[in-house]
Amino acid sequence: MSSDFWIDQWLGSPRFQRYVDSAGGDRGDALALYEWNASLSAALLKDFSHFEVALRNAYDKAISSAWKNSTHWLLDPQSPVVVPLWRVKTHSGGLKRGSDINEKNRRQVFRAIDNCGKKNAEAGKVIAELTFGFCRYMTTSAHEKSLWVTYLHKAFSGKPQRSDIDRIIGTVHILRNRIAHQEQIFNLAHEFDPAIVHTEMMTVLERINPEAKARVLASSSVAEVFNSRP
Repeated sequence: MSSDFWIDQWLGSPRFQRYVDSAGGDRGDALALYEWNASLSAALLKDFSHFEVALRNAYDKAISSAWKNSTHWLLDPQSPVVVPLWRVKTHSGGLKRGSDINEKNRRQVFRAIDNCGKKNAEAGKVIAELTFGFCRYMTTSAHEKSLWVTYLHKAFSGKPQRSDIDRIIGTVHILRNRIAHQEQIFNLAHEFDPAIVHTEMMTVLERINPEAKARVLASSSVAEVFNSRP
């Protein structure tokens, strides 16, 4: 038995083998690569968390500034994030009502409200309770009219295309989830290349809050970790 079999016991043979393959078969280099991947993941998560907070607050401001009801948009039963939004599909027999696009988000909002005091829930606490995935799906094509055109485009400077913003936020969400599952991220396909995702995320953050973008970059260790790859 190899003297470093403890690595396989620790990381699992299939998981570690991917690093061994990337390191040309050298197990020592593979372990260094694994540790570097973990450091890169941690650096990215830090910046992702800053982006998530900025995005969440920008969306709240954009919707609140144009919301006509007295109840906060997130707590209002008429909110565009909770009312049923049906995807209609065409079939040979004619039009049929398909799935409710807002069902998943509605459940998340109601669960957050329950966790924050139900009828006494404060909007700020409910927003903080929501996941990044909640914000991610607010820019999909299904919400073009109900959210983007009416509210969310105001969260970004200039005249960005919804599809561009959605694509970038979507790749951040996917990469974030990969990191959460301790996956290898340094050799992903071009679209999900960490360097590209991070750069594009920063372009979106600049549209939201240029000063925040500058601050995040000033404290970011992503570039430093990238340059320290073994």
